[in-house]
Amino acid sequence: MLTLHAAELLVTGPGSAPLAGGAVLVEGDRIARVGPYEDLAAGHSHARVRRWPGVLTPGLLVRGADELLERTYYPDDPYEVTELGADPISGGEALDALKLTESRWGHSARRGTQRLLARGVVAVCGRFTVAAVRTAVSRSGLAILPPAPYEGRPALDPFAGRESAAEAFHGVLEPGAAACFAVFAVADEAELLTRGATTCVATVIGGRLLHRRR
Repeated sequence: MLTLHAAELLVTGPGSAPLAGGAVLVEGDRIARVGPYEDLAAGHSHARVRRWPGVLTPGLLVRGADELLERTYYPDDPYEVTELGADPISGGEALDALKLTESRWGHSARRGTQRLLARGVVAVCGRFTVAAVRTAVSRSGLAILPPAPYEGRPALDPFAGRESAAEAFHGVLEPGAAACFAVFAVADEAELLTRGATTCVATVIGGRLLHRRR
């Protein structure tokens, strides 16, 4: 099935010229074509159309995901937030006090991956040693890549500490590439870097819409 994802601005990758009124044509789990929406719509009139506000970019990459998902606990809302609060919990002493089982770590990782998907993340770098966590990440649809160097503390927002939005992009949107991209409710890359990944309105991995802001 063909799906045409159209946005106000299309950025296909680092250094590419933004295309106003651009679109990505997806067939299965791959990108079939990219270009102006009007051209793609005229040539594929039977494609399902999804129109998005803002900027469509490659999906994002998070480094240090093992720190974010195996050494950070995400309280279960609403069952734990009254006691623990809604913020992620990290630090050896605080985590030891929770006496977490592997099962609870797995459930926490599932909630963590939901936060990543809601920020346009499509791939994570890290070495997961807790089986339940690795299972949760694999089932989320996120690609798991080997550990990669990073500076400072890992963050749920891949734009944190970056000098340009493009530094957080994973891959390039081109024919034949995996259909992994995100859409952000901003006007351009500069605003995206300033406001961050919480402006994400949609995340697509392998052609599947895995996050959509309601």
